[in-house]
Amino acid sequence: MTSSTPDPDDHPRPQRFHVKSFGCQMNVYDSERMGDLLSAHGMEAVDSTDAADIVVLNTCHIREKAAEKLYSDIGRLRSPRADGSRPTIVAAGCVAQAEGAEIAARAPAVDVIVGPLAYHRLPALLREAQAGRAIDTDMPAVPKFDALPPRRAAQATAFLTVQEGCDKFCTFCVVPYTRGPETSRPAADLIAEARGLVARGVKEITLLGQNVNAYHGGLTLAGLIRELAAIDGLERIRYTTSHPRDMDDALIAAHAEVAKLMPYLHLPVQSGSSRILKAMNRAHTRESYLATLAKLRAARPDIALSGDFIVGFPGETEADFEDTLRIVEEVQYAAAFSFKYSIRPGTPAATMADQVPEAVKDERLARLQAAITAGSLAFNRGTIGRRCAVLLERPGRKPGQLIGKTPWLQSAVVSIPGAAIGDIVDVEIVGAMPNSVEAVPVSHQESAAA
Repeated sequence: MTSSTPDPDDHPRPQRFHVKSFGCQMNVYDSERMGDLLSAHGMEAVDSTDAADIVVLNTCHIREKAAEKLYSDIGRLRSPRADGSRPTIVAAGCVAQAEGAEIAARAPAVDVIVGPLAYHRLPALLREAQAGRAIDTDMPAVPKFDALPPRRAAQATAFLTVQEGCDKFCTFCVVPYTRGPETSRPAADLIAEARGLVARGVKEITLLGQNVNAYHGGLTLAGLIRELAAIDGLERIRYTTSHPRDMDDALIAAHAEVAKLMPYLHLPVQSGSSRILKAMNRAHTRESYLATLAKLRAARPDIALSGDFIVGFPGETEADFEDTLRIVEEVQYAAAFSFKYSIRPGTPAATMADQVPEAVKDERLARLQAAITAGSLAFNRGTIGRRCAVLLERPGRKPGQLIGKTPWLQSAVVSIPGAAIGDIVDVEIVGAMPNSVEAVPVSHQESAAA
């Protein structure tokens, strides 16, 4: 291995690392935890790959062209720097799990290959890599979380992984093969971690899982939410991603009864066609999905809904796609994510007949995204005049602007003299764009009206 990784016995400064995260929110959480782990071993985080001795590429296999993005980054990182060195390169995450052997053969510059269930061994793998490439893509029985250090100082919002893996085996999806079967962390561990986050200033926690509402760590997800809501200082709770099959009555009731549970739900449907849903092995129909949403809206009338869609699944006809457009119109999503179907080797859909031509996928995706954008704008316009609390998260583009999240997960742009990131402020929504809303402080609005 030719790298700039210093030997701690020979170098006065700590090793510097940079973790680059691809894809889903769980990868963001995993990247943060890898950073915690490396920091606990005396290493120092830096903001760019150029300054890093160690670069971790934490990959996602769900997104299209994920492997190509990985190899592109590897190609750039393997080029020698001005001093002739290069960083130690770590390929982590779901692409590493699914394609570890191919990465090893195709990218000799990669020093460590580690899957998403083994990254707690990253410091040991880095030591092993000093003598040659180190690989760990096992799915150990001992949960990785037991080996991770306490979390570092956090911001106003934080992710908390409560569940990993999937037993659903949708025909298009690699998650059961890259993250393993559904497993849940013990509720006591999660409550303790949440208390630690709140003690560090966190006000909103988003519970994560591939099938988060399948959580069964001694409590149901509804039970866990109720326990977390009892933590003083924790102001908001969210969760993602859910499966329609696991959206039970207790969880729906929590949306009506737990004030800290925000009125927002991401519930992927993937297609509006029951025929395609059956081919996807989604275990729900168009009708059962809509019935679940009706229950949710009866329990929490102001709930904002989000979804995922795949267009161009094998065998999808124009009539099937029209069903998807109709469900977008019927549900009136506040937001949604849409993707062209892309083959994932090893999944049943990869070998199905009637693969849809790319040009057809492109045309359908454009139509779907136009419908989703129109729906998002309509939802945002429908909130004009509402007063709500916004949790401020980051600076805006203009001087004095701050951006925060409404209860419905809208990005709200607001100018409030004296306010700071982490504050929860009362605002009135006064303007709407497809991806954000404009708000003013309630006190300002009241004084203007006077």
